[in-house]
Amino acid sequence: MSRVPSELLLYCRPGFERDLAEELVDKVAAAGWAGEAVQGVGGGFVRFCVANGEPANGLHRALPLTTLVFARQSLVALPPLALDREDRLSPITEQVVESGWSFESIWHETPDTNDGKALAGLAKALSRPLESLLKKRGALRRKAGGRRLHLLWSAGDCVQLGMSFPGNRSEEPGGIRRLRFPRSAPSRSTLKLEEAWHEFVPRAEWDERLAEGMQAADLGAAPGGWTWQLVHRGMHVYAIDNGPMDKALMATGQVEHLREDGFVWEPPYRLDWLVCDIVDKPARVEAMMERWLVRRWCREAVFNLKLPMKRRWPEVVACLGRLEQALASAGVAAEVSCRHLYHDREEVTVHVRLRD
Repeated sequence: MSRVPSELLLYCRPGFERDLAEELVDKVAAAGWAGEAVQGVGGGFVRFCVANGEPANGLHRALPLTTLVFARQSLVALPPLALDREDRLSPITEQVVESGWSFESIWHETPDTNDGKALAGLAKALSRPLESLLKKRGALRRKAGGRRLHLLWSAGDCVQLGMSFPGNRSEEPGGIRRLRFPRSAPSRSTLKLEEAWHEFVPRAEWDERLAEGMQAADLGAAPGGWTWQLVHRGMHVYAIDNGPMDKALMATGQVEHLREDGFVWEPPYRLDWLVCDIVDKPARVEAMMERWLVRRWCREAVFNLKLPMKRRWPEVVACLGRLEQALASAGVAAEVSCRHLYHDREEVTVHVRLRD
């Protein structure tokens, strides 16, 4: 008898399970589905069980990963398996065969926690024997539409199997984009902007949309982590901050440092990019971005919203709602995206691209 997957399994940053669960409940309902979000405290993942055991594939398609704020990865999943430590592979193999799944590759993953990382050795030891078994049963094969089997190990005797599909998944293990810190950058915050570009700007469009000679502004720039990324792409930057900028950045000749308040500064002409990582209340930052975008002072923007410790999802909804309403009222067509990136902590990153 075939086993129909009736769950979604989504990864998130540990500690943000409740926020992802709240987001899922809202967006699942808006898509016309029903079910229950099951969150493990601190585990870095959320299960969403579809009502009445309905197949989860349709819901997975209705909720593209790129439209979810707090999810790092999105999988169609089978129920978790409790394993006998004497024979972990047989139950996994049988569940795969019962599901009728076929796939081209297998990823063993663990939660992004210290306990999860301790399971990496076990997962590695089981990898080749499991591949051999699944090849013999016809599940692991060369041509299977790019589908990938994910095994999320939450304990040595507990695993959940999920399937990912090209075009609606993260291509990074665990949904985490790990970037190398450039030694010449003045702060680690530089990785936030680099990750945002990977997330929101297709790599094939970087030479066009992140081009040498473009004009940009960095609000709250000091010491220059985000400015470094702009300069590295060959842009000329207005660095707006009362604090000191990195001397090496200033020596490039590509930065004009203005000791002014980023909330009130206005550009002398329309810029290609606006970036902002100011630490302030999210509503105040959103209002500033609203002013820039409604007045078309830039073509694209990346900015962070620092979230409260509680009610993070409602704060995101409120800020994005105000921004989108303001743009619509002003007749400004724009693409707005928001994601909780790996290099973010208590914040989310918003990208806006004006269509003109």
